[in-house]
Amino acid sequence: MKIEINYSEAENCPVRNILDRFGDKWSTLVILILGDYDKLRFNELQKMIGTVSQKMLAVTLKKLEADGLVARKVFPQVPPKVEYSLTELGFSLLPKLKSLVQWANENMSEITENRSSNNLK
Repeated sequence: MKIEINYSEAENCPVRNILDRFGDKWSTLVILILGDYDKLRFNELQKMIGTVSQKMLAVTLKKLEADGLVARKVFPQVPPKVEYSLTELGFSLLPKLKSLVQWANENMSEITENRSSNNLK
């Protein structure tokens, strides 16, 4: 059974909608890292990514939480303790992202060569 998708309608296209949401610079990394750990605190996650600012990580986590991919648990203590983990929906996305990681690892050298021969970075 073939599913008909109208790719030209951005708001109604599931592929564009989903890729626009987590296809940014940080969301995929957050999902992959949280997939490797049971739960992480904000600072632990930021250290693992390395180059993300506090603001961008906070924005990314809020978007992923709004989509139901990441859960945020706040512990009532001083200072506040917050842990992030993948939800069941987030874990269901993980195998697809890991396939993309595998494909990227297998093909990155060829892509890099192609970019060099076309003077692109």
